[in-house]
Amino acid sequence: MDFSAKWSNLPKAPSLKNLTQGGFGVLKETQHAAVQDLTKAHIESFDQAVTDGLSRVVQAIPPLEFMVKNDRISLSFVEATIYNPVVSKGSICREMRVFPAECRGRRCSYKGKLVADVSWSVNGVPKGIIKQSLGQVPIMVKSKLCNLHGMSPKELVEHREEAEEMGGYFIVNGIEKVIRMLIMPRRNYPIAMSRPKWKSRGQGYTQYGISMHCVREEHTAINMNLHYLENGTVMLNFIYQKELFFLPLGFALKALVDFTDFQIYQELIKGREDNSFYKSCASEMLRIVSEEGCTTRSKVLNYLGERFRVKMNLPEWYTNEQCANFLMDECICIHLKSDVEKFYLLCLMTRKLFTFAKQECMEENPDSIMCQEVLTPGQLYLMFLKERLAAWLVSVKLSFDKRGSRLSAGLSPENMMKIFNMGSDVTKSFEYLLATGNLNSKTGLGMLQNTGLCVVADKLNFIRYLSHFRCVHRGAAFAKMRTTSVRKLLPESWGFLCPVHTPDGEPCGLMNHMTASCEIVAPTLPTTSLPALLCSLGVTPVDGSPGQPFSDCYPVVLDGAFVGWLEAELAPGVVDSLRRFKVLREKKIPPWTEIVLVPKTGKASLYPGLFLFTTPCRMMRPVRNLALGKQELIGTFEQLYINVGILEDEIEPGVTTHQELFPHSMLSVVANFIPYSDHNQSPRNMYQCQMGKSGYFIIAPSYLIYCFFFYLYTALKCAYRLLAHVEHFCFEVEHKNDTFIEC
Repeated sequence: MDFSAKWSNLPKAPSLKNLTQGGFGVLKETQHAAVQDLTKAHIESFDQAVTDGLSRVVQAIPPLEFMVKNDRISLSFVEATIYNPVVSKGSICREMRVFPAECRGRRCSYKGKLVADVSWSVNGVPKGIIKQSLGQVPIMVKSKLCNLHGMSPKELVEHREEAEEMGGYFIVNGIEKVIRMLIMPRRNYPIAMSRPKWKSRGQGYTQYGISMHCVREEHTAINMNLHYLENGTVMLNFIYQKELFFLPLGFALKALVDFTDFQIYQELIKGREDNSFYKSCASEMLRIVSEEGCTTRSKVLNYLGERFRVKMNLPEWYTNEQCANFLMDECICIHLKSDVEKFYLLCLMTRKLFTFAKQECMEENPDSIMCQEVLTPGQLYLMFLKERLAAWLVSVKLSFDKRGSRLSAGLSPENMMKIFNMGSDVTKSFEYLLATGNLNSKTGLGMLQNTGLCVVADKLNFIRYLSHFRCVHRGAAFAKMRTTSVRKLLPESWGFLCPVHTPDGEPCGLMNHMTASCEIVAPTLPTTSLPALLCSLGVTPVDGSPGQPFSDCYPVVLDGAFVGWLEAELAPGVVDSLRRFKVLREKKIPPWTEIVLVPKTGKASLYPGLFLFTTPCRMMRPVRNLALGKQELIGTFEQLYINVGILEDEIEPGVTTHQELFPHSMLSVVANFIPYSDHNQSPRNMYQCQMGKSGYFIIAPSYLIYCFFFYLYTALKCAYRLLAHVEHFCFEVEHKNDTFIEC
């Protein structure tokens, strides 16, 4: 039998031209913008992390200093770069770039090389810079470092990808993994909290406290609390290397600034000059410091450094003052750069704590979306990368301790390169994080959980797939809690979290999905011009004296920094001016700025003040500004103090300030797929959001078929009811006729 003739009669495989014009249809020149926006939060955060964020991380890692043969060696990072995924050196390939489809087929990871410039010095004398490879880190698909970035649909199909490939995930061992977006406390904002368990922290502790989640520009985070004690004093507590430390507030204030006790006392009592109890408490906090013999700033720093240096792991030649300064830089209000800014912020937090403890302001709900933000994949990636880079320096130090004495030629560049090559790379630790979702960290990265950080991107159907990128999770720590307050749907979530799209069962209320119009702030711009703009609008600097008493002024806080005082009469005009600059893109105010004026009500409401936020990772959504006739991005905290109407007939002149762009802007992408959802029972909509993820179907045809059957079902139902009414009417007429004949 002639096999060649047999196989020659088989149809040939279709060419790319036939596929793009026949099987796949005619491909567009660009991808669909609405589909690409589904993973926008993931990709933008990663791009920010590997560009601007990486350079900030390198600058933020402190130099590592240690002794080798009576020589002081200092190691520090100068620059770091992450490269696109390419084949390993020495491979013979026509195409050096690696694409995601190859990694899926070969069951390997899609990763790029991390190279850093390491500077080393001996006894303070610079010896040069060595370019060192630190391993390979995973690369997010469709990010700037991905080889698919910027490709057209036709080019994507040529590289065995879908024409509308969205990206936003990592490929680890051939499996597509998504870093979960987690709900975190709003950064750099003091939250008044009441926790009964705080009473067990020591004698005299109460349930009242102020909590702040401090986050730097490179996303390094630490949690800090102020506790109110029964004797009227305040205790500051912070976490360092997963250990909890307590420090009386008076020591922290005197260690930050070289002010006299009277100057510190005056700053503490601003706005509460008539409260004799608070004034006595402020005096008591300063008296505790004086009883320890700490009368000046240098004595306080020496006192703190002597007691904390055993936990700081700093070189032996560091003085106590240097250890104390390191403590202040790494543990106290780390989002602020200067000690003076930290001092003024701690004074503001103290005033808020006493106001809250005396029931003059209400508690802020940490489960409310106004006090929350989102942990983006780029933020987690950058925090973990910083810790791994610092751990690499420590591994080099350990290599010196083991093999430094065997170096024949001393501290030469060749020997230094050998020692550097012995350091641990970052490849395995990153792959372990993405493969298992477990965080192996010594510091904890300021998070409440270390498991469940990554999930597999299921491609059962498109609805299930896109839900991974719009999902925000409250955290694994809350899944074991028996209270229902965490799972409640609060009215503050309107327009940001979908009230329909949440699963039933154990994760109900913990796993939510962003609405279709909700965005997450990714870019960051310097806000150095905003304080000057605020002063030109009438804000008095923090060290100045306003025209009215402090009790009649609002504190002005910009990104967690206390910048000044604003008279209550001028506050509405200043807010209107800032909002106009924001909407019209004037005065270099970013469009994602959040402007919140918490008014004084004369009752125990939220602590009053003017709060401005330009930080990333906040949820925002577009609405129409009725006064200016343009779109405006509003935030979760900002929405509480503006009036947003939905339909035209709901707008009240002088009351309604904004209007929704669409009536269905409260629903997620998946909930918007449900036809005529307003004709369903509310549980049915929740069930459909889950059942839509479990069917093997193509969404577009099935959607049309669903609409057809829905119309058919509605028509048959109406016809059935009409026939029932006609039959009942005929029965009544017939019954009446029979009765009439009998009579």
